[in-house]
Amino acid sequence: MAGEALVGAIEALVAPALAQLGFDLEEVAVLTPPGRREIRIVVDRDGGADLDALAEVSRALESTLDDSDALGTAPYDLEVTTPGIGRPLTSPRHWLRNRGRAVTVEYSADGSDRKLAARIGDSDADGVTLVTADKGRLGTVQVPYAAIGRAVVDVDFTRPSESVLRACGLDDAEIVRRRTPAS
Repeated sequence: MAGEALVGAIEALVAPALAQLGFDLEEVAVLTPPGRREIRIVVDRDGGADLDALAEVSRALESTLDDSDALGTAPYDLEVTTPGIGRPLTSPRHWLRNRGRAVTVEYSADGSDRKLAARIGDSDADGVTLVTADKGRLGTVQVPYAAIGRAVVDVDFTRPSESVLRACGLDDAEIVRRRTPAS
């Protein structure tokens, strides 16, 4: 089995196992550098995942893959990871999981193309509220998903103000977590 058929077979195998563990399957990639085969599986869930959770997922998926004949007898390396910074936001769940994060969005409105750096606010099945802060003044922009051409989470080393995070719809506990310096 090769190419897209192999990716499809792997997706069909691992998606149920991931669902049982509370994860969504974001992507499967099969890389074939000379002399070996690498399978990269990108997963996500509400609240994110730490290294212990990813190790548990990796063990479960390795067992699932080994018990099937989809990969044949050829050895492979399995990498389980989460979506990283710069990964495009392409579904409503991506927006929900990244609430409060900095984002750059390219979208169309009123017949023109626009680009906006903002923070992700509330979102639903149809669109997202983007929260802007300009010299201490907060604003919001409603953008339907259908109007978005590209959107990626930005690398952000700032500690946003409490008022900005509150405007994004975060609760008190999450605001404290995001405003507390890492030790």
